[in-house]
Amino acid sequence: MPQFPSRTTAVASAASGLAVVAALLATPVAGASAAPAAPAGLARPTAKVPTAVGKGGAISTVDPEASAAGLKVLRAGGNAVDAAVAAAATLGVTEPFSAGIGGGGYFVYYDAASGKVRTIDGRETAPRKMPQDAFVDPATGKPYNFTPELVTSGVSVGTPGTLATWDRALANWGTLSLADALAPATTVATRGFVVDDTFRQQTLDNEERFAAFKDTRKLFLPKGDAPEVGSVFRNPELAATYDSIALHGTDAFYRGPLARLISEVVRKPRTTKNTTLPAPRGYLTPRDLRDYKVRSQKATKVSYRGHDVYGMAPSSSGGTTVGEALNILERYDLSAMTTEQALHHYLEASALAFADRGAYVGDPAYVDVPVKRLLDDTFAAERACSLDPAKAATKPVAAGVVTSYDGVCAAAAAKGTTDADTENISTTNLTVADRWGNVVEYTLTIEQTGGSGIVVPGHGFLLNNELTDFSTVYAAADPNRIQPGKRPRSSMSPTIVLKDGKPFLALGSPGGSTIITTVLQMLVNRIDLGMSIEDAIAAPRASQRNTATVTAEPGFIAAYGPALTALGHTLAPAGDAFTSAAEIGAATAIEFGPRKRLTAVAEPSRRGKGSAKVVDPR
Repeated sequence: MPQFPSRTTAVASAASGLAVVAALLATPVAGASAAPAAPAGLARPTAKVPTAVGKGGAISTVDPEASAAGLKVLRAGGNAVDAAVAAAATLGVTEPFSAGIGGGGYFVYYDAASGKVRTIDGRETAPRKMPQDAFVDPATGKPYNFTPELVTSGVSVGTPGTLATWDRALANWGTLSLADALAPATTVATRGFVVDDTFRQQTLDNEERFAAFKDTRKLFLPKGDAPEVGSVFRNPELAATYDSIALHGTDAFYRGPLARLISEVVRKPRTTKNTTLPAPRGYLTPRDLRDYKVRSQKATKVSYRGHDVYGMAPSSSGGTTVGEALNILERYDLSAMTTEQALHHYLEASALAFADRGAYVGDPAYVDVPVKRLLDDTFAAERACSLDPAKAATKPVAAGVVTSYDGVCAAAAAKGTTDADTENISTTNLTVADRWGNVVEYTLTIEQTGGSGIVVPGHGFLLNNELTDFSTVYAAADPNRIQPGKRPRSSMSPTIVLKDGKPFLALGSPGGSTIITTVLQMLVNRIDLGMSIEDAIAAPRASQRNTATVTAEPGFIAAYGPALTALGHTLAPAGDAFTSAAEIGAATAIEFGPRKRLTAVAEPSRRGKGSAKVVDPR
């Protein structure tokens, strides 16, 4: 029977251990452009090892600094929640274009003592004064162009929820104070981290947007260029912001001078003189920040081939859409099929679930979301009637009728409509487990790579452009229409899988609306196709979101394109206007094996590889 530390004991133990953590992470350096040498044992973590096997706790992120910070917290006596917050805060330093205190996310936690899964909805909210025509240019009477106007704007900025999420998670389940959990990240921001190819390329991908704002240009485009690979990037302003939060708590962010400053730059972005980008003004006020609240809520749950799959309930669509697709797929023996046949079923089930996502899922505080019906096995049986094992359906398929179903196949429904996809492919994800068996799966974001492009002056962090996840054209029947105070629908899908009541697998990914399909495909790869978790993550990906074409990585097209094309699928290469990479997702996962063995896995190649670590690698 595992022994769980009392909160008092664990806080004392972990806090004293973090003094060692801070010392280990501290690297005194001069202001050089190339990475200086560091004393033995104090070098900045740069090696990305995507798989680690061992015991005593584990962590997987996209970044070696973040994984190192989380690992040291685990080794110092902190639990999974402590390590998750420490790693997330570090990602705010080293992955500032994907995450940070200017954004939001979803936190899923398995508590080993109770055996229960809990969640925190830290999604950004629309300002209370945001009108339904906020995305319409008053000068023309027409909607703003999505890019570059809408994504590079104050009007796209929602009230951030990330810091409130960290504070709630630590208060509910952690053993560290927020100040102690921020300490490793503060050290990294102060001493700097080594710039890699991904950081430089993401900066260059956003060069025009970043150059449009004075403080963003100063931070990320010094001397007019992105930081060179191998140089050390420091962010002392973010370190000072973290120090202020450590000293004064979340009020340092959600109230007072910083809250007023955030509101000011959203309502009147500080653009540079020579920019041609209009950067439309937003509606965020200090009151929006003061009144922000996270939501603690029940996880979604479906059973799939002897596993209990827990996910994030709305305002995320991840739990309902992954869950519904699994319920549809459970009616077929995918393990007895060829890989191509199994993938055909995966793609078709995804399209059906996405049709229902578009029709029914939004913020439950504003929309009556039929979660129980969407996850009803009888509803899934009726939806499976539309899946032809021998031929891909014409897309888009129609949504199911949640108010009337009996599981019996009826006449085919009329053709459906494609739900407008405005989610971008950035975001980041982390997975943590501790020695006591607690597990965290956490997806956090500032929306697209670089968020709104607006750095808060003197504070070193970017603001999100999460409100672009609302439907760009207002329609009264749309569950994802703009409404004041509302959370835009998300696809973030942090997922924890139990088997016989114990953790079996925890996983998640970034990738906008492809997050749902990435998580679903990895589950199919692992549970149905019998891949190892390493292979399940590495396998080439494709995403069907109820559209005429399937978005696919080049490796997927090469391996399965001819067979799937023969079944009626049209495959198109991945990639968009915001990135040069033809990739889908950047997943992390931990699998729980016999005798407390942990297999932590990150991407072996996508997004420049990830970083997995275990406490005891034996």
